[in-house]
Amino acid sequence: MIDHGLTDRTGRRVTLRMVDDANWRAVADIAPLDSRRDHAPALAARYLLLSLREDTWRSLAVYGDETVTGHVMWARDDDGSYWIGGVLVDGPGQGRGTGRAAVRTLAGWLAQQEGCEVLRLSTAPANTAAGELYASLGFRPTGEEDGEVVVELAASAVR
Repeated sequence: MIDHGLTDRTGRRVTLRMVDDANWRAVADIAPLDSRRDHAPALAARYLLLSLREDTWRSLAVYGDETVTGHVMWARDDDGSYWIGGVLVDGPGQGRGTGRAAVRTLAGWLAQQEGCEVLRLSTAPANTAAGELYASLGFRPTGEEDGEVVVELAASAVR
């Protein structure tokens, strides 16, 4: 379990845990609000398949206390940077700070990994809510890749 003592705005402790036999179905069923589907897949199952079928991404379940509330994944690039991806919070839980706590928790854990100097992620330019979230966490734009805005944060700057 990855736990940095963060809570969402309802007071639930947000932790990250390995996806395993006990929680994978709950993670796969995570679905964003319909209004967010322009920027996210209909279900987190897509991200789980990426983690299972490719040797790049590693999925984690996001918990609010003891309930699966989302999905996030991470990868290490050939240049040594660490990437955060697949951030998805279940629709009923959106807007409560769960995504912020999950990204901060994962960023804090990744920044402690050997050789981690920079964290990166990408988002659709039209996804202004995500862009504002990442900017508020200290991520700064570095350019575009595959039609998405790439942002990064020095591991030493992780709060």
